[in-house]
Amino acid sequence: MQQQVLGGRYLLKDKVGTGGMATVYRAQDQVLNRTVAVKIMLPQYAGDATFAARFKQEAQAAAGLSSPYIVGVYDWGKDGDTYYIVMEYLRGTDLKSGIRSHGALDPKKVAQIGSQICAALSVAHKHEIIHRDIKPQNIMVLPDGNIKVMDFGIARAKNSHLTQDNNVLGTAHYVSPEQTRGQELGPTSDIYSLGVVMYECATGQVPFDGDDAISVALKQVNELPVPPSQLNPGVDGDLERIILKCMEKDPANRFQSADELRRVLNSYLAGRTVDVPEPTRVIGAAAGAGATTTRVMSDQTQAMARPVGGAAAVNSAARTAAGQIDASAYENKRDGMGKGKIAGIAIAVIAVVAIAIFAVSSLFSPAEQIVIPDVLGLDQETAVQQIRDAGFVVGSIDPGYSDEYAEGEVMEQHPTANGSATAAKGSEIDIVVSQGPEPAETTEVPDLSKATSREEAEQMIRAAGLSVGDVTEKADSSDAGTILDQSPSAGETVDVDSKVDFTVSTGPDTVSVPDLTGMSESEARSALDGAGFGMSTERQYSDSVDEGDVISWNPSGQQEPGTTITVVISRGPDPSSQEVDVPDLTGMTKAQAESALERAGFVASVSYADGSSAGIQADHVIRWNPTGTAAPGSTINVVVAYADSGSDSSGTDGQ
Repeated sequence: MQQQVLGGRYLLKDKVGTGGMATVYRAQDQVLNRTVAVKIMLPQYAGDATFAARFKQEAQAAAGLSSPYIVGVYDWGKDGDTYYIVMEYLRGTDLKSGIRSHGALDPKKVAQIGSQICAALSVAHKHEIIHRDIKPQNIMVLPDGNIKVMDFGIARAKNSHLTQDNNVLGTAHYVSPEQTRGQELGPTSDIYSLGVVMYECATGQVPFDGDDAISVALKQVNELPVPPSQLNPGVDGDLERIILKCMEKDPANRFQSADELRRVLNSYLAGRTVDVPEPTRVIGAAAGAGATTTRVMSDQTQAMARPVGGAAAVNSAARTAAGQIDASAYENKRDGMGKGKIAGIAIAVIAVVAIAIFAVSSLFSPAEQIVIPDVLGLDQETAVQQIRDAGFVVGSIDPGYSDEYAEGEVMEQHPTANGSATAAKGSEIDIVVSQGPEPAETTEVPDLSKATSREEAEQMIRAAGLSVGDVTEKADSSDAGTILDQSPSAGETVDVDSKVDFTVSTGPDTVSVPDLTGMSESEARSALDGAGFGMSTERQYSDSVDEGDVISWNPSGQQEPGTTITVVISRGPDPSSQEVDVPDLTGMTKAQAESALERAGFVASVSYADGSSAGIQADHVIRWNPTGTAAPGSTINVVVAYADSGSDSSGTDGQ
């Protein structure tokens, strides 16, 4: 598909992968000039109106999920009969390929991957989106070791197409028991699938395998997993209990939310005590219902038939296929149905189909094991022929880039060959064909001067497909957050993932003004001088601060060196506000009283009254008010005896 443009915008460049639902291409967004991944739905889905409606709904919902651990969905569209999704383009490999290449992972790495998947699931579950298809193939491992989860909401869209034929969607190795039975799914279903993923990461193999999807699904319902530590002694007890709790058959016995599981995983990573009970080791299925036989199966999402029929017939079939079932093990306590009826329906959903298939194909019989051919370095045509000649089926043929293998040569095969490795006759071998060295992809360096903060500048760099290089902070007269310079310069064309260095202003160079509380004037001057500030003074009266000490200063906080700080120094209490003693005017004449009050800082106000009754001589003080103390400058009212006791020619009694 050369030079095809979808939606008049997305130029398809090369195919990067194929799955059970879609083919993924690297493409160029010609509007935003960025590299994107375009997932094109397979033709069998294009003509289904129900799928189209659900696909749009779920793609839009997935686009609303924002997390560093979720592959971003940018756009959705239909071009002719082609449905497509535009997503974030990632460099890395899927977790399944990593496990195939490296085997079991370090327990801490398993927990780290699980914690990051939990973070992604938490966001989705809070938006009421259940992934439904958590598996290593849907988890991308980035070059920095972090992960991103793909295909949120898309599984449900695909399920809307398949349910027309009464099928249940799922990749058999990773589906929960309730998903296998076609029951309503909740967050705990994704947690079960995550438990299987962590199991595979910890041991290098899936917990349940078989000759087809139905036999694997039967084991998901009827069998308990082998404890991971028995397959890999490096798995410690804490991690084992966490994984097995995720994989409890009863959803009520699992972790109830992604947040709960993440907290436990983070405690494990931090070396703290993990309080997880021992898993359930008893199940209501007869022992020996079928031993787990490891074989290579397709990793693509498969649809498992969901039969419809009477409970009695179903239960009979189930007993024939898998032995007598203990119905109590599958009781739905929230349902009003009887234990036996519910158990029969739950188990028979799978067992009837299993019987029908086994009767025809006898897939329970062990498959013949044959040597895997080594096709690395062969051209595609020769490799395909050798795979078929050896008795295998050619699975997926995907393109890839390689510096080691020439264009057209097989650069990877799964399962791998080591001269003696074997696999079941008729099983699939996937190959990756080299396209030669990966071409350098270029992009334009954004203009960081348009950013208003360091964080915004970093976002612009990453959005352009570049990496953040050295970031230098520098004091400058510019506002804090201003980008002062960058390298490479804005508009330059550079290779994708190139580093961009930049310098960001921290604002003017400032110094903290010292705390002058309780200092004397001389101490304050010394402190400010030592910090690089000047000082000016003002003086005010204060009843609370001793004379000569600092009352306040301005400005405070962070200031440029050399700034003059105005310091207010106390003059002590305001004298005008201090009361003094009023002189005793007893026996004084009017003139004597006025003189005494004036000396004491008061003003005399004289009035007259008859003093004969009190034995007061004329022109002498009878009384005054106020007595005791008064503020300087206050008026003192003085009553003086008449000069002529028979008349009141000069005033009136002030009382």
